[in-house]
Amino acid sequence: MKILQKAKKSLGQNFLMDNNIINKIVAIGSIDKNKTIMEIGAGYGNLTKAIASVGPKNIFAIEKDKKLVSFLKNKFKNYNNIKIIDRDILDIIEKNKLEQNTIVFGNLPYNMSTKILASLILLKKWPPWYEILILMFQKEVAERIIAKTQTKEFSRLSVLSNWRLEIKKHFNVSNNCFFPKPKITSTVLSFKPKKNNQFNLKNPKNLEKVTRTLFSNRRKMINKNFNKLFKQNKSVTKKLNINLNQRPEELSNEMFYKIALQYEKLFD
Repeated sequence: MKILQKAKKSLGQNFLMDNNIINKIVAIGSIDKNKTIMEIGAGYGNLTKAIASVGPKNIFAIEKDKKLVSFLKNKFKNYNNIKIIDRDILDIIEKNKLEQNTIVFGNLPYNMSTKILASLILLKKWPPWYEILILMFQKEVAERIIAKTQTKEFSRLSVLSNWRLEIKKHFNVSNNCFFPKPKITSTVLSFKPKKNNQFNLKNPKNLEKVTRTLFSNRRKMINKNFNKLFKQNKSVTKKLNINLNQRPEELSNEMFYKIALQYEKLFD
């Protein structure tokens, strides 16, 4: 395949070239002809083409790189169901009214993957417009997303992701499947929105604030950061029955959600 340009480090570009892996990713979506697809970071359109071959109603291929946008528009000029969108995905997620039950695919740029995932989790309206997210991350980021409490991988990302999404790990992808070849292995995960969430926050950003504050010194006990969060309010500690001598990775996901609910009650 003709390579249009060098991959841009600033955009975290690594293009998936292996057709076997591409077909395995497409199969996860169980696409039918009534479906609308969004692809984040279409690149050279290898995944786009494989999705189009299944015949969905619409494919919105998002690409930020101007040269690639022009390449994609030319490549898919005879496809009626593919629309190339030259915009930043974060801007689209934040501002657009998107079609319900969209299937989202993305070989996410390594330098933006956690930010993109967080913006898809922290939407105000829930259940969201997407039916399933099928996303590729670098392996160590994927391990943080699916990590269990009491492990060194357990992080803010684990707490945020498990709050509203059912997560499934599908397979790892060797670095040989990409151009340029990255130094790391990747992992494909899928995420389905939980319809009923017992920890329902009016403002999802409160969970983001709680996790950011409590994980800011992950090796230390949470007491100082917890007291900073609640302005030394001792009644919250009692209400939650929480041991402030624990480190953040020793808390359960549920405890983080309970803390966020208390924070919202008091300060939002």
